[in-house]
Amino acid sequence: MSRLAIPARDDVPEASKGVLDAVHKQLGVVPNGFRLLATSPAVLQGFAANNAALTRTLDARTRERIALAVAEVNGCDYCLSAHSYIGLNLAKLSPEEVELNRKGASGDARAHAAVHFAATIVRARGHVGDAEIQAVRDAGFSDGQIVEIVAVAAENVFTNLLHVVAGTDIDFPVVRAAVAA
Repeated sequence: MSRLAIPARDDVPEASKGVLDAVHKQLGVVPNGFRLLATSPAVLQGFAANNAALTRTLDARTRERIALAVAEVNGCDYCLSAHSYIGLNLAKLSPEEVELNRKGASGDARAHAAVHFAATIVRARGHVGDAEIQAVRDAGFSDGQIVEIVAVAAENVFTNLLHVVAGTDIDFPVVRAAVAA
């Protein structure tokens, strides 16, 4: 059971209802993670704005791959479950690719560079070396795209921390981190 309250959609603050309606329109449901965010309209609005901006950067498959790697590093079962479902069903990643992503890898060379870099950033808390940055550049990522990889990783660190703190009830097919963070 969640350690923080997960309100029903009708019980969230009025200022959060519009964002939840947009989530419902996109996904057909409002996952527990969004209803938890909705307890703070400011946090929900900030998250939604940041997330919307990041959808205009790296492609959806790369963003999901990064989310999987970061959730695994942080041992966040809620986010790992959500992004496994989204990766398989919306981003159309193969089950084999999802498993690689969880390990900070990919079967695609360019995606591997991004996912490996994101996992390294999180493990090292940003203290990466020149060789790690060069590897991402060598895979064809611009400096602006490297900033975007960091931003996607950071957004996922936020949700990982929130859902670990909250113990958010998993409302996706359950996937457990291989090693708790």
